[in-house]
Amino acid sequence: MPTYRDEAVVLRTYKLGEADRIITLLSKQHGKIRAVAKGVRRTASKFGSRLEPFMVADIQFHEGRSLDVVQQAETLGSYGADIVGDYASYTAANAMVEAVDRLTEDDGSRQQYLLLVGALRSLARREHAPALSLDSYLVRALAIAGWAPSFGDCARCSKPGPHSHVVVQLGGVVCDDCAPPGAPKLDGETLALLTALLTGDWASADSSAEAARGTASGIIAAYTQWHLERGLRSLRLVSREAEANAHSGRQAASA
Repeated sequence: MPTYRDEAVVLRTYKLGEADRIITLLSKQHGKIRAVAKGVRRTASKFGSRLEPFMVADIQFHEGRSLDVVQQAETLGSYGADIVGDYASYTAANAMVEAVDRLTEDDGSRQQYLLLVGALRSLARREHAPALSLDSYLVRALAIAGWAPSFGDCARCSKPGPHSHVVVQLGGVVCDDCAPPGAPKLDGETLALLTALLTGDWASADSSAEAARGTASGIIAAYTQWHLERGLRSLRLVSREAEANAHSGRQAASA
């Protein structure tokens, strides 16, 4: 059977037998891959920490009938230890890999791969608040998947914004004419933050107020849950502040 090589980020690992692991990865060219890393749990394993969650590696695989087999692995991005060493970064990273696992099929997406690697690198380097990095990652990953929200023009009739009503089922903000009765309204600072997170305007996102961050997190969590049809389990562990403010997003989802 043939072998192939690709860059990949480790999403999850599962124990197999006494020394092996099954590894789920998102690769740059081959989409999601499930492979066996033989002997990786032994102290003398040549793979060591290269195949731990959140690590990025150049890997050679041997094609198998149901699971491929890892033959070689060279580290490209050593992010695991720095992420695991910080609780906020660790929980954010777990939500990211859970989201991409749900958003990508076996054929994968090069854009999703690059976005995830960039987000994990940012978490490891402490470039931004972990919750901001997660919210930006989620809304941009959904956009790549074809569910880009509108935080400017009306998501229903395309009437030029800005608009303040938000309804996640309709795709973001809506004008007064399209807003259903009881649709919640957002303040300008929160709308500006949502736009910054979607476009990668980190100067604006980093300078945002805590209240706006909490409300934006709730909206993004509700938007993510709506399109994935069920919530991300990892989001419940990200931070108490995000949970406390998520009621704004739930109101938007139920409007």
